[in-house]
Amino acid sequence: MAQIYSLALYETRDPHAAEDITEGVFLKALSSLPRFREQGEGEESTFKVWLYAIARNVIANERRRDRRHPQDPIELALGLRAPDDPAAAAETRLEAERALKAVMELPSERKQALILRFVNELSAREIGELMGKSEGAVRVLIHRALVSVRRRLEP
Repeated sequence: MAQIYSLALYETRDPHAAEDITEGVFLKALSSLPRFREQGEGEESTFKVWLYAIARNVIANERRRDRRHPQDPIELALGLRAPDDPAAAAETRLEAERALKAVMELPSERKQALILRFVNELSAREIGELMGKSEGAVRVLIHRALVSVRRRLEP
């Protein structure tokens, strides 16, 4: 039993998952015991190999299940706010208003470049064609606009 647990712990790096896998292996082995057939002379080694094969299958099944249905630790939920939290909604609205005000205070060309890039989702090349600038000049314009907005939003 300790060897199966060690294998599961090595594969999952989670003691709780290793315990669950070990339990699953022995339940599966118990239910499959009537179908077990000895092969060769070393009775213990054949049984051990059979048990390890079950363990590998159970671990593979757990990995497939985890990929299909990922779960985050409960600790991550502690930082979440309720969706109908009025304080959080007000804070988000205030942040959005501050950001919009900072964008609107930019020089016309920078403001236009940001709006075309992030609201209209145009590429730097497309913005350059509209504004009569090179793609590189547009990238610099957008970068400088974002730096200006960030500075205005810093406390």
